[in-house]
Amino acid sequence: MLSNFELFMFLLLVAICLVATANTFTLMARVINRGQGELYLDELPRRVVTGAMALITQGRIIRHRKLTSLFHYGVAFGFIFYGLVNVIDVLEGIFPSFAFFPDNIIGQIYRLAADLFAAAVIIGVVYFLLRRFAAHDPALKTRGNVKLMDRVREGGIAVDSLVVGLFILTHVGSRLLSASFAVALHGSDPWQPVANSIAATFLSGLSPAALTFGWHLFWWLAIGLILIFLPYFPYTKHAHLFMGPLNFMTSPERNYLGQMKKLDLDDETVEQFGANSLFDLSKKQVLDAFACIMCNRCQEVCPAYNTGKELSPSALEINKRYYTRENLIDLAGGSANGIPLLDFAISESAVWACTACGHCIEVCPVGNTPMLDIMEIRRDQVMMQSEFPEQLKGAFIGMERMGNPWQAQQSRMDWTIPLPFEVPTVAENPDYEYLLWVGCAGAFNPDAQKTVRALATILHETGVSFAILGDDETCTGDSARRAGNEPLFQAMAEANIETLDAAKANERRIVTSCPHCFTTIGKEYGEMGGHYTVFHHTQLISDLIGKGKLKLNGKTLEKATFHDPCYLGRHNGVVEEPRTALASAGLELLEMPRHGKDSFCCGAGGAQYWKEEEHGTTGETVNGTRFREAQTTGASILAVGCPFCNTMMSDANREHGDTMQVLDVAELVVEAMGVKTTA
Repeated sequence: MLSNFELFMFLLLVAICLVATANTFTLMARVINRGQGELYLDELPRRVVTGAMALITQGRIIRHRKLTSLFHYGVAFGFIFYGLVNVIDVLEGIFPSFAFFPDNIIGQIYRLAADLFAAAVIIGVVYFLLRRFAAHDPALKTRGNVKLMDRVREGGIAVDSLVVGLFILTHVGSRLLSASFAVALHGSDPWQPVANSIAATFLSGLSPAALTFGWHLFWWLAIGLILIFLPYFPYTKHAHLFMGPLNFMTSPERNYLGQMKKLDLDDETVEQFGANSLFDLSKKQVLDAFACIMCNRCQEVCPAYNTGKELSPSALEINKRYYTRENLIDLAGGSANGIPLLDFAISESAVWACTACGHCIEVCPVGNTPMLDIMEIRRDQVMMQSEFPEQLKGAFIGMERMGNPWQAQQSRMDWTIPLPFEVPTVAENPDYEYLLWVGCAGAFNPDAQKTVRALATILHETGVSFAILGDDETCTGDSARRAGNEPLFQAMAEANIETLDAAKANERRIVTSCPHCFTTIGKEYGEMGGHYTVFHHTQLISDLIGKGKLKLNGKTLEKATFHDPCYLGRHNGVVEEPRTALASAGLELLEMPRHGKDSFCCGAGGAQYWKEEEHGTTGETVNGTRFREAQTTGASILAVGCPFCNTMMSDANREHGDTMQVLDVAELVVEAMGVKTTA
């Protein structure tokens, strides 16, 4: 197809663009490699499958923004298929006798797919451009009180989106027009309906010379544009096409959604704990910036952003992205990176507004983990800078000196006093089946004490052998870790592991009514040598119901809605068990719009319970926002499965005139059993 001159120019363009592409992609790789640790490539075949699945499913984007996601699927699959189309077009251009199965069903299906995908891509890109530049979709904007780099605030994302959109439109559109000219020149092809339609409508009157010229012109535009754009990929958000799957493929294995990794505090060669500057983050977290598509899905679900605070997980990743983009050559060359993340990526207020709910991680279609970036920044703030909210001092002192953040000095056994039966300690019942982990809230918070009494009653009435640690139990350290105080967390974890192992809990089962204790003991202590089988109380209740050991009257027939705790539903995937228990108790469940893994946070996580909530422009609180959502269901009961959710929802209920009953699942189950938790 190509003349000798065209072939020479094509090969020259290929050589120039490939050298430039190798250079810019190398710069990107060098920047990523300046991060801490390694990208995970063990069990490579399994990881390749993970990356491929992420590419095929597009990070399961269909879960949210369904219409937009459908258009995105069309654009993504079409552009991916065009990788094959471009290769075949080049072969057909270089070798005049080459044709891709022209009279074969394979070739016919290929031409049909290329034709229809071209239409899907063009329609999809037009939709996205109209959505951004004509409809001005508010989901694509970021509030003014959020820290954004000047380049971003001045329209950098819009320009980037326009460049990428026009590139795709021109590339795919040119290829479609090239095919249309070829159809007009060589005759109708029923396997290219769109190209056929264009040829019949607009090109039927042109001479063979004009058709040949158009065929060559648009071939050059399609192939030449992709070659010219290749070196520019690392500078655009279009890099998410391959960086997203790579991100999934090289991510570390996590026991649960938002798992934080242990710091080696005994390594004397380590001079920096946590993240002060960009390359204090892991390689994976630096890669996150290149994978980010800037879709704001994480921002859309963030409880802090939704209540007007300065935190936007999306803005954090976008700022990282534009910082690396504007300094790519210097950063790749190893220039010092002493600029604190707080200077360009995120504000101090935003760092402490995070509830560690994990929704930004769960919803991200390219595998980014902005919540974990924030946890690393908190570690730097606490461990290196000694700068953190004043209110956290009380919780830290309480955990360090009294083994609980409440700074309570009474016995951890006091919650048992009203019960009509004795609650045995491990010393009194060493052959227990379940160790009941009471938790600090269960021991000292009046609302949570009711839950633990209800759970103990269930265990007692169903004949389950259980025991408690009593005053030997101390705080798990969850709040300390998520507030950035890793040394305090590790000290508490080590003490608890020693106590649990002495009680042979590593050989038995543990049950707790607190999702944070459930997560910390069951999913984080293992990294420190403590391996335990831990159940949330709703899991145990559901299991007892399933085995017929727990008989409920099931006749209450009241309407209830269940608030999924972040560290139960989203982080650990425990969604059905609480609902099974409520249904068995005879409650009619009315779901809130955001439930299950998409549940909205209560506002207590990430150590927020121990400090004042950051001010937001909306004047709304996280728990107030969630409570109003519960009210809209029309339910009379707001069921919870976490002591912190219980407190936050109860506070919001009081502020709204006690319009609902806030009760733990265990309390509702005991009520359906028809037994009392007090003497």
